[in-house]
Amino acid sequence: MTRKINNSYELGQSNAPTDGGDMLKTRGDGTLVWEGVADTTFVPYSFQGSNSGFYAGGYGSSPQVHQTMVDKISLSSSSTVSGHGDITTARSNVAGQSSETDGFTTAGYVSSWSMSNVIDKFSFSSNTTGTDHGNLTVSRVTVAGCSSSSDGFTAGGEISNSVNTIDKFSFSSSSGASDHGDLSQALRGCSGSSSVDYGFAAGGRNTSARVGDIDRFAYSSNTTATDWADLTVVRMHTAGHSSSDYGFASSGESSGMHTEIDYFSFASGGAATDHGDLTQARNQPAGISGITHGITAGGTPGGGPIYDTIDRWAYSSNTTATDWADLSVVNTNGAGTQY
Repeated sequence: MTRKINNSYELGQSNAPTDGGDMLKTRGDGTLVWEGVADTTFVPYSFQGSNSGFYAGGYGSSPQVHQTMVDKISLSSSSTVSGHGDITTARSNVAGQSSETDGFTTAGYVSSWSMSNVIDKFSFSSNTTGTDHGNLTVSRVTVAGCSSSSDGFTAGGEISNSVNTIDKFSFSSSSGASDHGDLSQALRGCSGSSSVDYGFAAGGRNTSARVGDIDRFAYSSNTTATDWADLTVVRMHTAGHSSSDYGFASSGESSGMHTEIDYFSFASGGAATDHGDLTQARNQPAGISGITHGITAGGTPGGGPIYDTIDRWAYSSNTTATDWADLSVVNTNGAGTQY
């Protein structure tokens, strides 16, 4: 049989075995189906990870060089991380995107001033070297990463100065990225957060100064982003995180290094709210999003030192983060993903 919703017909069984009726559920590919309430075959897409987080690429170790490393971090137990293969090319100042099965890293420095347009893909389930998954529309660095259920987005960045470019690429096809509109202004050093329908780019530096703006853009339409909210402190090089209802920006740099964790609503724009502090003031860490907690990994206080610190903090309470684990090497400017 079929059932009609908003003038569209969706598949369903008239005699589906149910415990309390049928409900509309979403397949992994985004299609809608009617299934019994007790049926757990179809699970809605979730950006947040319930198993592991990953830190990919970056700049660090001794001597300090661009990295190919991928570290795997448990989201449920505090322990030192394990190695999880490599990305294809040593790069720093990269962005991370997450599908249900794979992590992606985009853009970045491959040497002191040489920039990359590479989109790398690595499997969450196997410890192997990543594969080339196409290219962005233009090479750049210090970009923000966002993810829908089917596509990755790389927003902003720097070439000779800040740019407003938003690229979109398919998780399932290695055909490369396409232009997906623009941020409301040229921004580099902004961080990405992801809701079900929108991507967000927080903070950064425009062509002349650091900003506290948070931009929002739709996954479904190629249009210019809108100014959605504002951070509590103007800063750049924050880490981006996402719960199911809120975006978070942790750490960052303005006149000095910051410990702040800010959060803002996906549903309503306005000013962000202070949500506690990290254990160390730093900038350029990677952001990882669990179901109940955010993780801020690596970073630098500037002036030479680089951290291996992995901080963990709760979405539900405004408290100081805890030291959760350590990266396999000191590292900054890497990308965070999760599953």
